[in-house]
Amino acid sequence: MLGEVTTRFLRSGKVRDLYALDDDRLLLVASDRISAFDVVLPTPVPDKGRVLTGLSRYWFAETGAAGVVPNHLLGTDPADLPPGFHDAADELRGRMMICRRARPLPVEIIVRGYLAGSGWKDYRATGSVCGISLPPGLRESDRFPEPLFTPSTKAEVGHDENIDFDGMVRLVGADVAERARAIALALYRFGAQRTEATGILLADTKFELGLWQPDESAAPELILIDEVMTPDSSRFWDATTYEPGRPQASFDKQFVRDWLDAQPWDKTTPGPDLPPEVVEGTRARYVEAFERITAASFERYLREDRIG
Repeated sequence: MLGEVTTRFLRSGKVRDLYALDDDRLLLVASDRISAFDVVLPTPVPDKGRVLTGLSRYWFAETGAAGVVPNHLLGTDPADLPPGFHDAADELRGRMMICRRARPLPVEIIVRGYLAGSGWKDYRATGSVCGISLPPGLRESDRFPEPLFTPSTKAEVGHDENIDFDGMVRLVGADVAERARAIALALYRFGAQRTEATGILLADTKFELGLWQPDESAAPELILIDEVMTPDSSRFWDATTYEPGRPQASFDKQFVRDWLDAQPWDKTTPGPDLPPEVVEGTRARYVEAFERITAASFERYLREDRIG
């Protein structure tokens, strides 16, 4: 949290801090905190927040230009912030986004292209993923013929719970649910095609959508908010080593999860300190994802606060 602007501070999430700029705009600041198994770990990963912000900025620009869905991003320059933030300009550069205020949907929007993670566990137990029946005999990491839309709840305490589409309809209404599903599937297909061209498979990803009303006379529209197709919100696999039937080499938090799974930890707060080699390995994977997807130098992004 920025010490000089506490009066504008709204809340902290697992990774991001949120500030009010005025009635219409928010400031999102991505920290270097890392969470796993719904626990914020005590050890930060250097530059992680800038990776998440840079990749999100890239995807907001690309999906917006392609007409997939409008988004909440308004600006990224610390000079555009109110005076109280100017002393923190160096801290904010590369990790901040000025955003439209929107009302987030009370569901996690998840799209899966491959059988992995909790989906694989669900399939082995039930033959389905989030209530969607699948053919028998699928292997871990198999690609689905078509991506699956699998929403979940947003738990205030504890773990999110998978829900089927009817459950989402009960939470947000049929019209919003239908629109959200169409947007999410279009976003996934757009992102998967782009990442595959760089040698990265987008196994699954989570989106945040919100309702934004331009003015009182306009109907609320769904816009893309928060972060987009980052190593925190996605499962990125190395296409060159992809082989169904086993876990895959990845450019995301799985490296941390695998280390944590080998520790004598009950997955409750506080989490264990990460050793230097896990911190360094995580940073390297995040930076590689950034550079391969954006075709831009991360070191240049750090210096110039721009992509390309």
